[in-house]
Amino acid sequence: MADQETQVVVIGGGPGGYAAAFHSADLGMDTTLVDLRERPGGVCLFVGCIPSKTLLYAADLIEDARDAKQLGLDFAPPKIDIDVLRAFKDKVVYKLTSGLSDIAKLRKVRYIQAKATFEDSNTLRLEGKDAPSRLRFKYAVVATGSLPTPLPGSNLKSPRLMDSSDALALEDVPEKLLVIGGGYIGLELGSVYAALGSKVTVVELLDGLLPGVDRDLVRPLDKRIRELFAAVHVKTKVVGIREVDKGLEVDFEGEIEPKKQVFDRVLVSVGRKPNSQGVQLEKTRAELDPKGFVRIDRQCRTADPSIFAIGDVAGQPMLAHKAMREGKVAVEVIAGKKSVFDNRAIPAVVFTNPEIAYSGLTESEARAEGRKVKVVRFPWAASGRAVTLGRTEGMTKMLFDEASGQILGVGIVGTRAGELIAEGTLAIEMGAVAEDLALTIHTHPTLSETVGEVAEAFFGQATHIFRK
Repeated sequence: MADQETQVVVIGGGPGGYAAAFHSADLGMDTTLVDLRERPGGVCLFVGCIPSKTLLYAADLIEDARDAKQLGLDFAPPKIDIDVLRAFKDKVVYKLTSGLSDIAKLRKVRYIQAKATFEDSNTLRLEGKDAPSRLRFKYAVVATGSLPTPLPGSNLKSPRLMDSSDALALEDVPEKLLVIGGGYIGLELGSVYAALGSKVTVVELLDGLLPGVDRDLVRPLDKRIRELFAAVHVKTKVVGIREVDKGLEVDFEGEIEPKKQVFDRVLVSVGRKPNSQGVQLEKTRAELDPKGFVRIDRQCRTADPSIFAIGDVAGQPMLAHKAMREGKVAVEVIAGKKSVFDNRAIPAVVFTNPEIAYSGLTESEARAEGRKVKVVRFPWAASGRAVTLGRTEGMTKMLFDEASGQILGVGIVGTRAGELIAEGTLAIEMGAVAEDLALTIHTHPTLSETVGEVAEAFFGQATHIFRK
């Protein structure tokens, strides 16, 4: 096919990429979106956020049915049709990605399914069935995302050894599953398989699950995970893995016995790495840092005036919503607008049961920085709504500037925490102080009421708890 030209090309069709492309078109620029898949969506929609949350919803239903015994509701053990569950997950993915295709057409975004590599700072080489050979552009936005990090020191190739994409394919429910890595991906997917009937063992190299998250937020989840999983081992390292007749034999070091165990499948979830290789950025002036992330400034500019980068490939945190915001910033800068990525807080959610959500300054960061903050906690045992749900293990906490009362950070652990974190993020973004939230009327009885009460507790005036 003949060469084509475009004003803006976005490389990568994930949330950051399609958000950038759609906003670019909204701003009146001729826009092309290039991705390897036949429809926009990227890792998040095809093999990440969306399918995992679909399966986690199924896991929650199973756990809720079991927990209903405390209400006098005794349900029979679920009969799980793995084929129907897999088909439902695939239907969700198809519906959302097809919707994005329709939106791209309505916005007149040109979508090309192809592999893209840079020839120079204004030319892409495309490899695809119906793709032009070359695409010349004025500006490019690199949004190629990230890839699962392989298990260090292992070259084993086996269908029993899975990464997160393999696990979401849901080929079967193994009797014994090992999860290597106690981060959010390992715990989310481990929770799915445990609810479906697998005996799940998780091992984490460091001394606690979810490294980097405040320990008081992790504690309720840790307790429930240990009840749901067959075993949880911290300070434990995998030093060898090999295929045997009955599965995968794994050698361990650390606080685990026995040191040699056999599992039907092993899920490797030790992190993700930037997908910056393979697009030949070296043929441009864009630069990578030692970890492989594309170097950008607060306007998402690279060292090459024609090239911008956003999302996972451009640095931590690797979160879809951060990528979407960066995508909009990048194309606004291209369009000549005064735009900058100056957000004070980027919320993060661990979609386990209970969920953990946090935004802004964490307690561990405040301690490391020597910040003078006042930390106030509201236990959900004092929440009427949490009591009615039988989920009193939760907690809402806030970090306030000691002198001004400005809200610097919010952390929530409990059911639906991910839906509650937005108010805290908005408060941080708006520079709100404790009084702003304390004087805001929150609906009673709701879990969101705990956000208002923790702000009241800053003054020692929370209705449902007593603080001197």
